[in-house]
Amino acid sequence: MSFGGDSFDEGQDGGRLRRQLAAVWKVVSDERWYTLKTISREVGAPEASVSARLRDFRKDKFGGHAVDKMRVPGGNGLWIYRLRKNPETNY
Repeated sequence: MSFGGDSFDEGQDGGRLRRQLAAVWKVVSDERWYTLKTISREVGAPEASVSARLRDFRKDKFGGHAVDKMRVPGGNGLWIYRLRKNPETNY
């Protein structure tokens, strides 16, 4: 599973990003709604990294899952996210 991108270096980034991806999956695979802050605290990774891992789950090479987002009413710009598993993949 390769992440790619201009600044990606497998030796420096690969293991860390795979661990983050697995940790985020463990939290969001129950298909409930979460804030980035909640996921971040659970996995011990910055919110920006969590957001990137959620985007990764949408890619075919990472399962092609759906990631929904919804603005929290009265939440001052707060968004929540929910992963919906692609039934055709194992990850």
